Amino acid sequence: MMIARPRAYTECMNAPHMLALDTATDQLAVAVVAGQHEFCAQEAGGARASQRLLPLVFELLHAAGLQAAQLDAVAFGRGPGAFTGLRTATSVAQGLALGIGCPVLPIDSLMIVAEEARMRVGVTELWVAMDARMDEVYAGAYRHEDGRWQVQHDAALFGLPALHALWQ
Repeated sequence: MMIARPRAYTECMNAPHMLALDTATDQLAVAVVAGQHEFCAQEAGGARASQRLLPLVFELLHAAGLQAAQLDAVAFGRGPGAFTGLRTATSVAQGLALGIGCPVLPIDSLMIVAEEARMRVGVTELWVAMDARMDEVYAGAYRHEDGRWQVQHDAALFGLPALHALWQ
């Protein structure tokens, strides 16, 4: 799993201990950043995400040699995405952060994909589309400029013909 670090959250990116989780898709992704070290896990999510998320969080915290109370921030993919997955990530992130008294960072799930594309191939302006099932997609447009991501078109749910027409 890649940890994306959107520049809109730079004030928190210097935090030496951070938890990031995403359950917006059919994949469950969790990462712990401890100083310069990243501990990452990705596995099948979907219906299993609600059962596996907390055990996976604590497995990675253990691997990093951290207790939850040592976290400086908890980031989560806020969507768009699967409704149940979004509720799972939101509730776990808020519950952990409230319990340990650290900030919660909601990250645009499509922007996470945009950052991964920038890191891998250097693209700085793009549309990101994610399958929403039933011949629909979640899509948004982003531009990386001056060290941070700018939203060019808000993430929305599109039918395939409507998205195609927008791209013409």
